[in-house]
Amino acid sequence: MLEREPQVEVPPRLGAVTQDSRPRSPLAMVLLALLAEEPMHAYRMQRLIKTRRKDDVVNVARSNSVYQTIERLLRDGLIEVHEKLAAETGPARIVYALTADGSNALRRWMDAALATPAREFPEFRAVLAVLAITGPDLVRDRLAERVTALEAVLGQAERDATTAQEWGLARVLMLEHEHLVAVTRAELDWVRGVVADLGSGALTWDTEEMLASRPPE
Repeated sequence: MLEREPQVEVPPRLGAVTQDSRPRSPLAMVLLALLAEEPMHAYRMQRLIKTRRKDDVVNVARSNSVYQTIERLLRDGLIEVHEKLAAETGPARIVYALTADGSNALRRWMDAALATPAREFPEFRAVLAVLAITGPDLVRDRLAERVTALEAVLGQAERDATTAQEWGLARVLMLEHEHLVAVTRAELDWVRGVVADLGSGALTWDTEEMLASRPPE
Protein backbone atom coordinates (compact mmCIF):
# COMPACT_ATOMS: atom_id res chain seq x y z
CA MET A 1 0.00 0.00 0.00
CA LEU A 2 1.33 3.40 -0.99
CA GLU A 3 1.49 6.26 1.49
CA ARG A 4 1.53 9.97 0.83
CA GLU A 5 4.90 11.48 1.61
CA PRO A 6 5.79 14.97 2.82
CA GLN A 7 7.69 16.99 0.26
CA VAL A 8 11.32 17.63 1.16
CA GLU A 9 13.28 20.30 -0.67
CA VAL A 10 15.87 18.84 -3.03
CA PRO A 11 19.26 20.21 -1.98
CA PRO A 12 21.24 22.38 -4.43
CA ARG A 13 24.28 21.11 -6.30
CA LEU A 14 27.48 21.43 -4.34
CA GLY A 15 30.12 21.19 -7.05
CA ALA A 16 32.04 18.45 -8.81
CA VAL A 17 31.15 14.82 -8.07
CA THR A 18 33.97 12.71 -6.63
CA GLN A 19 34.15 9.15 -5.36
CA ASP A 20 33.95 10.47 -1.80
CA SER A 21 30.73 12.27 -2.72
CA ARG A 22 28.87 9.06 -3.52
CA PRO A 23 26.44 7.61 -0.97
CA ARG A 24 27.93 5.11 1.47
CA SER A 25 24.91 2.98 0.62
CA PRO A 26 21.40 3.62 -0.75
CA LEU A 27 19.98 2.77 2.68
CA ALA A 28 22.22 5.30 4.42
CA MET A 29 21.01 8.00 2.02
CA VAL A 30 17.36 7.11 2.59
CA LEU A 31 17.79 7.15 6.38
CA LEU A 32 19.40 10.60 6.27
CA ALA A 33 16.55 11.80 4.05
CA LEU A 34 14.00 10.52 6.57
CA LEU A 35 15.78 12.36 9.37
CA ALA A 36 15.80 15.49 7.21
CA GLU A 37 12.01 15.46 7.67
CA GLU A 38 12.19 15.27 11.46
CA PRO A 39 13.92 13.32 14.27
CA MET A 40 12.67 9.75 14.61
CA HIS A 41 13.58 6.39 16.09
CA ALA A 42 14.80 3.36 14.18
CA TYR A 43 11.51 1.47 14.27
CA ARG A 44 9.66 4.39 12.73
CA MET A 45 12.29 4.74 10.01
CA GLN A 46 11.97 1.06 9.19
CA ARG A 47 8.16 1.29 9.17
CA LEU A 48 8.15 4.34 6.89
CA ILE A 49 10.49 2.63 4.45
CA LYS A 50 8.02 -0.23 4.14
CA THR A 51 4.76 1.74 4.14
CA ARG A 52 6.14 4.15 1.54
CA ARG A 53 7.33 1.16 -0.50
CA LYS A 54 10.95 2.31 -0.36
CA ASP A 55 11.87 -1.30 0.39
CA ASP A 56 11.61 -1.60 -3.41
CA VAL A 57 14.69 0.60 -3.74
CA VAL A 58 16.71 -0.13 -0.59
CA ASN A 59 17.44 -3.54 0.91
CA VAL A 60 15.87 -3.93 4.34
CA ALA A 61 15.24 -7.65 4.03
CA ARG A 62 17.50 -8.25 7.03
CA SER A 63 15.75 -7.08 10.17
CA ASN A 64 18.88 -5.47 11.60
CA SER A 65 20.04 -3.67 8.44
CA VAL A 66 18.48 -0.36 9.50
CA TYR A 67 20.02 -0.59 12.96
CA GLN A 68 23.46 -1.42 11.59
CA THR A 69 23.32 1.51 9.18
CA ILE A 70 22.20 3.83 11.99
CA GLU A 71 25.20 2.71 14.05
CA ARG A 72 27.56 3.60 11.19
CA LEU A 73 25.91 6.99 10.66
CA LEU A 74 26.10 7.67 14.39
CA ARG A 75 29.75 6.65 14.53
CA ASP A 76 30.55 8.91 11.56
CA GLY A 77 28.84 11.87 13.21
CA LEU A 78 26.17 12.18 10.52
CA ILE A 79 23.36 11.66 13.04
CA GLU A 80 23.10 12.11 16.81
CA VAL A 81 20.88 11.01 19.67
CA HIS A 82 18.03 13.52 19.96
CA GLU A 83 16.18 11.99 22.91
CA LYS A 84 15.26 8.70 24.55
CA LEU A 85 11.61 7.72 24.83
CA ALA A 86 10.65 5.46 27.69
CA ALA A 87 8.77 2.31 26.70
CA GLU A 88 6.16 0.46 28.76
CA THR A 89 8.12 -2.74 28.23
CA GLY A 90 11.66 -3.26 27.02
CA PRO A 91 14.43 -0.71 26.48
CA ALA A 92 13.80 2.96 25.73
CA ARG A 93 13.52 3.98 22.09
CA ILE A 94 16.31 6.25 20.91
CA VAL A 95 15.25 9.13 18.67
CA TYR A 96 17.92 10.26 16.22
CA ALA A 97 18.40 13.62 14.52
CA LEU A 98 20.43 14.80 11.55
CA THR A 99 23.64 16.68 12.35
CA ALA A 100 25.08 19.52 10.29
CA ASP A 101 27.65 17.08 8.87
CA GLY A 102 24.82 14.66 8.08
CA SER A 103 22.88 17.36 6.25
CA ASN A 104 25.96 18.24 4.19
CA ALA A 105 26.62 14.57 3.45
CA LEU A 106 23.03 14.08 2.31
CA ARG A 107 23.37 17.04 -0.07
CA ARG A 108 26.60 15.64 -1.52
CA TRP A 109 25.20 12.14 -1.84
CA MET A 110 22.01 13.27 -3.56
CA ASP A 111 24.02 15.50 -5.87
CA ALA A 112 26.29 12.62 -6.91
CA ALA A 113 23.50 10.06 -7.23
CA LEU A 114 21.40 12.39 -9.40
CA ALA A 115 24.20 13.67 -11.61
CA THR A 116 26.36 10.65 -12.43
CA PRO A 117 25.72 6.91 -12.91
CA ALA A 118 27.38 4.78 -10.26
CA ARG A 119 29.77 2.04 -11.29
CA GLU A 120 27.66 -0.94 -10.34
CA PHE A 121 28.13 -4.67 -10.82
CA PRO A 122 24.66 -6.20 -11.25
CA GLU A 123 24.25 -9.94 -11.05
CA PHE A 124 22.46 -10.27 -14.39
CA ARG A 125 25.26 -8.65 -16.39
CA ALA A 126 27.75 -10.87 -14.59
CA VAL A 127 25.97 -14.07 -15.62
CA LEU A 128 25.63 -12.78 -19.19
CA ALA A 129 29.41 -12.37 -19.23
CA VAL A 130 29.97 -16.10 -18.61
CA LEU A 131 27.15 -17.66 -20.66
CA ALA A 132 29.56 -19.31 -23.07
CA ILE A 133 30.35 -22.03 -20.52
CA THR A 134 26.81 -23.41 -20.75
CA GLY A 135 24.59 -24.46 -23.63
CA PRO A 136 22.21 -22.27 -25.68
CA ASP A 137 19.19 -24.45 -24.91
CA LEU A 138 19.60 -24.06 -21.15
CA VAL A 139 20.12 -20.32 -21.51
CA ARG A 140 16.97 -20.04 -23.62
CA ASP A 141 14.90 -21.92 -21.04
CA ARG A 142 16.17 -19.85 -18.11
CA LEU A 143 15.70 -16.57 -19.96
CA ALA A 144 12.16 -17.63 -20.86
CA GLU A 145 11.55 -17.97 -17.12
CA ARG A 146 13.03 -14.50 -16.65
CA VAL A 147 10.53 -13.14 -19.16
CA THR A 148 7.69 -14.41 -16.97
CA ALA A 149 9.26 -12.88 -13.86
CA LEU A 150 9.83 -9.53 -15.57
CA GLU A 151 6.24 -9.50 -16.81
CA ALA A 152 5.07 -9.90 -13.21
CA VAL A 153 7.34 -7.08 -11.98
CA LEU A 154 6.20 -4.80 -14.79
CA GLY A 155 2.54 -5.57 -14.15
CA GLN A 156 2.82 -4.73 -10.46
CA ALA A 157 4.73 -1.51 -11.16
CA GLU A 158 2.11 -0.41 -13.67
CA ARG A 159 -0.68 -1.15 -11.18
CA ASP A 160 1.15 0.90 -8.54
CA ALA A 161 1.43 3.78 -11.00
CA THR A 162 -2.29 3.60 -11.71
CA THR A 163 -3.08 3.59 -7.98
CA ALA A 164 -0.85 6.62 -7.47
CA GLN A 165 -2.68 8.51 -10.20
CA GLU A 166 -6.04 7.61 -8.68
CA TRP A 167 -4.85 8.92 -5.32
CA GLY A 168 -3.62 12.12 -6.90
CA LEU A 169 -0.04 11.64 -5.67
CA ALA A 170 2.45 14.17 -6.99
CA ARG A 171 4.56 12.75 -9.81
CA VAL A 172 7.78 13.44 -7.90
CA LEU A 173 6.72 10.85 -5.32
CA MET A 174 6.47 8.18 -8.02
CA LEU A 175 9.60 8.83 -10.08
CA GLU A 176 11.28 5.66 -8.85
CA HIS A 177 8.25 3.72 -10.09
CA GLU A 178 8.42 5.45 -13.47
CA HIS A 179 12.07 4.45 -13.66
CA LEU A 180 11.24 0.87 -12.67
CA VAL A 181 8.57 0.64 -15.39
CA ALA A 182 10.88 2.08 -18.04
CA VAL A 183 13.88 -0.09 -17.14
CA THR A 184 11.84 -3.27 -16.70
CA ARG A 185 10.03 -2.74 -20.00
CA ALA A 186 13.34 -2.21 -21.81
CA GLU A 187 14.91 -5.31 -20.26
CA LEU A 188 11.80 -7.37 -21.00
CA ASP A 189 11.88 -6.38 -24.68
CA TRP A 190 15.59 -7.21 -24.89
CA VAL A 191 15.28 -10.60 -23.15
CA ARG A 192 12.34 -11.55 -25.35
CA GLY A 193 14.49 -10.77 -28.39
CA VAL A 194 17.37 -12.90 -27.12
CA VAL A 195 15.00 -15.80 -26.38
CA ALA A 196 13.60 -15.53 -29.90
CA ASP A 197 17.08 -15.52 -31.43
CA LEU A 198 18.08 -18.54 -29.34
CA GLY A 199 14.92 -20.35 -30.45
CA SER A 200 15.48 -19.60 -34.16
CA GLY A 201 19.19 -20.35 -34.09
CA ALA A 202 20.14 -16.78 -34.93
CA LEU A 203 22.12 -16.82 -31.68
CA THR A 204 24.00 -20.00 -30.85
CA TRP A 205 27.43 -21.26 -29.86
CA ASP A 206 29.35 -24.44 -29.18
CA THR A 207 30.45 -24.56 -25.56
CA GLU A 208 33.44 -26.85 -26.11
CA GLU A 209 34.61 -24.72 -29.03
CA MET A 210 34.26 -21.56 -26.93
CA LEU A 211 36.28 -23.02 -24.06
CA ALA A 212 38.94 -24.31 -26.46
CA SER A 213 39.30 -20.91 -28.12
CA ARG A 214 40.01 -19.01 -24.91
CA PRO A 215 42.87 -16.54 -25.36
CA PRO A 216 46.15 -17.46 -23.65
CA GLU A 217 46.90 -15.99 -20.25
